[in-house]
Amino acid sequence: MSEAQWERTLTVSTAEQTHALAAALGGVLEAGDLLVLTGELGAGKTTFTQGLGEGLGVRAGIISPTFVLVRIHPNRADGPRPGGPDLVHVDAYRLDSAAEIDDIDLENTMDTAVTVVEWGRDRVEHLSDSRLEVDLLRSVGGEDTEATTDGGVMDFDTDDDDEPRTIVFRGFGPRWAEAPQLLEITSPVEGN
Repeated sequence: MSEAQWERTLTVSTAEQTHALAAALGGVLEAGDLLVLTGELGAGKTTFTQGLGEGLGVRAGIISPTFVLVRIHPNRADGPRPGGPDLVHVDAYRLDSAAEIDDIDLENTMDTAVTVVEWGRDRVEHLSDSRLEVDLLRSVGGEDTEATTDGGVMDFDTDDDDEPRTIVFRGFGPRWAEAPQLLEITSPVEGN
């Protein structure tokens, strides 16, 4: 696996701040972009994706695609980015391999949409030579938990949407050779 070209770490205090940060990011995303979201249950992956959808100008109503695996949210002609890319939202939690990702045929939409894959690490890297990884970490018992898909710390209390989150962004490939300006302006806590 290739090394990240840059990393930025931000802290948000509320679900509203998570949404707003993602909406700002959605405003700079382009057709063909691949985002890989990682975080425990309740970390804010769907809230983040809802913000991306707002920034992209897709139809409202983004919910987790847990049981259907893939949801496509079309761009709104009357939204902030008419004619902009659609949003393809994937939940890869129940998929065990890159081959199973290939079976859902994302290649047909990759060039014309922004593709967001929850739980996609080590499953979707082959889909594009560039990707933006976003780790959403929430605090459990006062300590940051590591986002894992292999049985690490899982806090199933998803009712506290307004506890602080740490969001780590990593850019891979030519599309993400540099961090988006909005991550620089937001004054990251730390970064390379």
